[in-house]
Amino acid sequence: MKIKKVLSLGLSLLMCATLMTGCGGNDNSTSGSENKTLKIAGLDGGYGTKGWEEVIKKFEEKTGAKVEYTFDKKISDVLRPKMTSGKDVPDVIYLTVGGVGGLTDTLIKEKQIADISALLDETIPGEDVKVKDKVLTSFFEGATADPYGDGTLRLAPLNNAPCGLFYNAGLFKEKGWEVPTDWDGMFELGEKAKAEGISLFTYPTAGYFDAFFTSLLNATAGPEVYAKLIAYDVEAWKLPEVKEAFEIVGKLKDYTLPTTVANANGDNFTKNQQAVIDGKALFIPNGTWLPGEMSATTPEGFEWGMMGIPAAKPGGDCYSTNFVEQMYVPEKAENKELALQFLAYCYSDEAADLFYQYGAKDEENSTADKEVYKAGYLIPITGCEEKIAESDRFMYTLSKNGVKTNSATFMAAEAVEGVVLTGETGILFGSVNSVMSGDKTVDQWYNESVDAVAKIAEANANADK
Repeated sequence: MKIKKVLSLGLSLLMCATLMTGCGGNDNSTSGSENKTLKIAGLDGGYGTKGWEEVIKKFEEKTGAKVEYTFDKKISDVLRPKMTSGKDVPDVIYLTVGGVGGLTDTLIKEKQIADISALLDETIPGEDVKVKDKVLTSFFEGATADPYGDGTLRLAPLNNAPCGLFYNAGLFKEKGWEVPTDWDGMFELGEKAKAEGISLFTYPTAGYFDAFFTSLLNATAGPEVYAKLIAYDVEAWKLPEVKEAFEIVGKLKDYTLPTTVANANGDNFTKNQQAVIDGKALFIPNGTWLPGEMSATTPEGFEWGMMGIPAAKPGGDCYSTNFVEQMYVPEKAENKELALQFLAYCYSDEAADLFYQYGAKDEENSTADKEVYKAGYLIPITGCEEKIAESDRFMYTLSKNGVKTNSATFMAAEAVEGVVLTGETGILFGSVNSVMSGDKTVDQWYNESVDAVAKIAEANANADK
């Protein structure tokens, strides 16, 4: 399971058609790094840690610095006491907004993440190019990089992974079915599939609705309204086109694999993913890590397909959330200058190659006669498309098919006791299991979400006074 995520605001999924920037021979960002120690801490998540370890090794060789690192599946729990006490604080943390344990979200709310705007002017170690001239510009825009909306860079983008609806392309060919482009077509297909004992939809866990539902909101309400939604504009949340997204999910209840909710947890989520492989369900929201994650139980010759979230109406726009992971420098870090050098190095061709090569390499499931999908970290730099293995490219061509991109990251907000809007257990996404099981109506879900937004908006307004 890819651990977790909240995706980016205002990102462009336009794939990088530019040729890779050549690697310069100037080691001009390493001055003064010798004999210094950089402390890095991060999540041991769906991409593993091998890519990080290789990048760290090369950074040490290139700069003369020593790196101490800690990666853990529960890194928030490991770091929280250190962040609270201010002792032994890492210089670099790799943990996304909405990541497991919620530490990054807490640090944003407490304004404990340093301004790293100077990163843009850092020369990448080993290359003769500045970060701002190498990273795709859109990845430094919006709440995913600037959570306060004040023009400062706080979160450095690390990964470029489209999310959408995955399906069994071979089954569609066998049945002669067309992949729908709007929700009318989706539900028509749902009836055809139901007649053959196949469910239209399933999902790994409710947390995956961060990508699915935010794309759906863009499809029903449009990007201008969506920008107001993630800024806690209460009146925008009351618009009928916003409630339409909730109603579509409610309608999906009748087309969802019956065992979905029972398996939508950290122990059994792969059963829902396997249902698509086995032809028991047609679509599942997921990201580029899915094929590799399921490679051990995917039969030879199986063909994955991927599409954006369907348009609200025929002829409308389809959307896909782009998952961008993040790294940052805590406000209490001792070696901020060296930390910026490391962040800059992560955008080098050398580091990008290592992240992609090792990011999802599955030694256990790899065999000589069976290809394993290679999609690892795809660093958002010019020429990144050239790194994608042929077997993975179907996941990175949505924009070429007219699919627009959106983010799932909400603006930073004041904490409200008893109110959690987003995340795996938040009202907006975490309620999906209750809706699908019939324990909560669509109206209840919608009204609770609007009420939560109103409380957050009030807290934000009071904080500004």
